[in-house]
Amino acid sequence: MILGGFSAEREVSLVTGEECASALRGEGFEVIEIDPGRDDLAARLLEVKPDVVFNGLHGRWGEDGCIQGVLEWMGIPYTHSGVYASALAMDKERAKAAYVAAGLPVANSILAPKVEVEAGHVMAPPYVVKPYNEGSSVGIYLVNEDANGPPKLAKGTPDIMMVEEFVPGRELTTGVMGDRALTVTDILTDGWYDYDAKYVEGGSRHVCPADLPQEIFDACMDYALRAHEALGCKGVSRTDFRWDESRGVDGLILLETNTQPGMTPTSLVPEQAEACGMTFGQLCAWMVEDASCNR
Repeated sequence: MILGGFSAEREVSLVTGEECASALRGEGFEVIEIDPGRDDLAARLLEVKPDVVFNGLHGRWGEDGCIQGVLEWMGIPYTHSGVYASALAMDKERAKAAYVAAGLPVANSILAPKVEVEAGHVMAPPYVVKPYNEGSSVGIYLVNEDANGPPKLAKGTPDIMMVEEFVPGRELTTGVMGDRALTVTDILTDGWYDYDAKYVEGGSRHVCPADLPQEIFDACMDYALRAHEALGCKGVSRTDFRWDESRGVDGLILLETNTQPGMTPTSLVPEQAEACGMTFGQLCAWMVEDASCNR
């Protein structure tokens, strides 16, 4: 089990790793935890000689194809997607191009230098500003329609940002496990579905399965599986949507696909797996058994 690391999502990864390690031990697996933020990963892997690496990392380096390349080079089977799919999904602009090629609906967006984003509106509000290669709502800014001016971005913000048309409506998400979509969750929050809403207990409420018109439910299931396939994902992924109820199925927009969705007590995929009759331990065990190399 590799967990922690040194991305902006380190704390989430630590919780994910600890939860999954505990579940796997409950399923009879021997689990050794390695934190690449402290350990020399290659040396530790040579020492441990694992049969499989459960990748519990989130964010850049752990989720963008880098660690997957190390594991491929070392010939160690690992969970989740391979190098190509991981790198493609983490790059939001290129992932969108793959969605469009697969006939999937996305929001209009552009890439813009940070200095231009702060100097003036590069897109008519409302819009969202976010890094094009991070996850878990890290560094996201919502610019409302009545905003007096452009956002002031935090120090350390990447030089290039994605500016995306804001899509109103409900937050929906669908997990994919192998070659099947699990179910749809309706995410209810009191405001923006930000980092705290995702990971702080009580930050959001989940309706799973979602109470939706069948046409919308079916579209989420279809789009999530097609996104998983378009990116070349393997194992478990989760695709997020926004749905503007006033526009019917035309109001359903695909936001992004997470190739290594969170596996914490408040995470969505474990809830969806449970709704499909699978315990958390069984889900983790399936991911280990599904692990492979040279993808």
